[in-house]
Amino acid sequence: MKALIGRKVGMTRIYDENGVQVPVTVLQVGPCAVVQRKTVASDGYEAVQLGFEDQKPQRLAKAQQKHFEKAGVSAKRVLREVRLDEGEDAKVGDTITASIFEGVAYVDVLAKTKGRGFQGVIRRFRMAGGRETHGGAWTRRPGSIGNREWPARVFKNKRLPGQMGSANVTTQNLRVVKVMPEDNAILLAGAVPGPNGGLVMVRKAIKKA
Repeated sequence: MKALIGRKVGMTRIYDENGVQVPVTVLQVGPCAVVQRKTVASDGYEAVQLGFEDQKPQRLAKAQQKHFEKAGVSAKRVLREVRLDEGEDAKVGDTITASIFEGVAYVDVLAKTKGRGFQGVIRRFRMAGGRETHGGAWTRRPGSIGNREWPARVFKNKRLPGQMGSANVTTQNLRVVKVMPEDNAILLAGAVPGPNGGLVMVRKAIKKA
């Protein structure tokens, strides 16, 4: 198993063995129940479906209730699928905890950034804007966005005002400072995207061992 579902608790600081202050983000990861096991024979690939956080069964559709009853686990609020590497195995009903990250040096965190609403180009893309003197009048505007004769349209992907944030992002190679299996918590050096209480997916780093 190389990934777990969790939530961002917040940021704090700790001191390492050399007395150096380290800013860390606290994540609650797991416990996650294995709700479904997918195999090459039945689905064409090896994976498990993980469930996180208990949910009242009456808040789920009948089909979802039966899905959890078949697995023999309590109803869960969040479901995510995790691929399994060759040689890895897990059974339906198993509980996966933060202990899988013991001995792991770096992880990747998948999260959704904070939503900022509708923003202009100054904040959204850090554009310079127009001059503030000599009759500028376009201080926080994007400026010219095309010609009239050709192309007579605005090119796709032109940076313009619009909705900012609330995007799925992956922060790679965050150093694991401490793993606390008894609390299902993990401390990562630096910041993690999203608000406190936001849902995250923590996986072993792909690019850095």
